[in-house]
Amino acid sequence: MAKVKYYYDADTLSYRKITVVKSDYYRKIIVGFFGVAIIAIVGFIGLSQFIMSPTERAQKREIENLKFHYELLNKRLEESSSILNQLQERDNNIYRSYFEANPITLEQRKAGFGGVNRYKNLEGFDNSQLIKKITKEVDILSKQMVVQSKSLDEIVALAKEKEVMLASIPAIVPIKKDDYYVASGYKMRMHPILKINKFHKGMDFTAATGTPIYASGNGKVDRAERSTTFGKVVYIEHGYGYKTIYAHMSKIKVQKGDVVKRGDLIGFVGNTGLSVSPHLHYEVHKNGVALNPLNFYYGNLSLEEFAALQKASEESQSFD
Repeated sequence: MAKVKYYYDADTLSYRKITVVKSDYYRKIIVGFFGVAIIAIVGFIGLSQFIMSPTERAQKREIENLKFHYELLNKRLEESSSILNQLQERDNNIYRSYFEANPITLEQRKAGFGGVNRYKNLEGFDNSQLIKKITKEVDILSKQMVVQSKSLDEIVALAKEKEVMLASIPAIVPIKKDDYYVASGYKMRMHPILKINKFHKGMDFTAATGTPIYASGNGKVDRAERSTTFGKVVYIEHGYGYKTIYAHMSKIKVQKGDVVKRGDLIGFVGNTGLSVSPHLHYEVHKNGVALNPLNFYYGNLSLEEFAALQKASEESQSFD
């Protein structure tokens, strides 16, 4: 049996019985029900932010794992980029410089990608900025590696050509060291026959008639003939702007068009042309300019032999 409730009436100074209307009673019940329901829903939503299903937890772990690997990949890309930058610097300042190749400009190495937005399809994700950054760095690094790879291919080709060039440069004394002494060097001197002061463009090696003369570098015989001044003479084109002249021979062993290698026999010492004694007059030219042959004898002389040859060339008198 429900309790009977009273209230104090101040007007009558007495207690009166509280009469409950059924409609009020049901209204309270309904309001209370909805209140509890709303509290329950709000509570569920709040708890759902902290309480996830096993699938949701697995997905969250996977996302965090992917983000970690993206960041790790980004760090490795930065390290690879640093290594590539060092290689590019060595390529420009050492490799290409050594082989006399033009350096690759920074604009060529780091040229960007033109056209439309290449990374538009990567937008709209939680980690879009990170993904776009890494993808862009991969693209740039890949392009720079292609440029560097082509540069190294060029360096390899230049190295092979350099081997040919080094073999072609006139780098040895054209007479064996025990068969001659130096009569004159690359300098001004009095011509022994013409009696005029004239620059001597080569070196004179005194040797017995018939002493073998050898090509000082790989090349092709351009001329093998007899002239008034040089007598029997051979001209060899070595390529790369180099040419050598071997004059006053007694006998020529090659002819125009012959391909010779360094150390091949091309003739014998003589006394033909404007010459006062058997000897070899030898000249080295680069791009049409006569150079001091002494600067090219690194192929078959020791330091002591080179010093003695240098001293003799300064003190001696020419024979032509």
